[in-house]
Amino acid sequence: MKFSLMKLYDKVLCVAFGIMLLFIALGIVVGVARLFLNLGSLLLNADITGQYVRIISEVLTLFILIELSRSLADYFSEHRLRMTFIVDAAIVFVLREIMIKLFEHKIGSDEIYALSALLFVMGCLRIGSVLVFQREKRMFEMSDKAKQAAET
Repeated sequence: MKFSLMKLYDKVLCVAFGIMLLFIALGIVVGVARLFLNLGSLLLNADITGQYVRIISEVLTLFILIELSRSLADYFSEHRLRMTFIVDAAIVFVLREIMIKLFEHKIGSDEIYALSALLFVMGCLRIGSVLVFQREKRMFEMSDKAKQAAET
């Protein structure tokens, strides 16, 4: 029997990502249940704006968890993490912070400029990662065609 560190590494990584995906899925289920439970308190509470901020925050947090779970689920089919899903989660997180702070009127112009610059950089990173992914995909398809042509 031949011992391979790379196979062991892949198995450990799959187990770790599987556990993380399980906890994220559990977090999404609990978050959705909590969201519906908070709707009842929204109707009974006189301070509606405070409840809206909480509900908006929870919905946007669920979006972040969904983006992260997409990244982990994609790992099991591709055996690599795709930058687009990770950047998507980061963009949603920054947008969540901006929306909450704007809704609460607790954001200054300097913070808006800084977060806007961060969003711009992450948007460029996402566009770049999509372009690189498409280029790699075309190169892979071309190499497959070359292999098929060489076999015939």
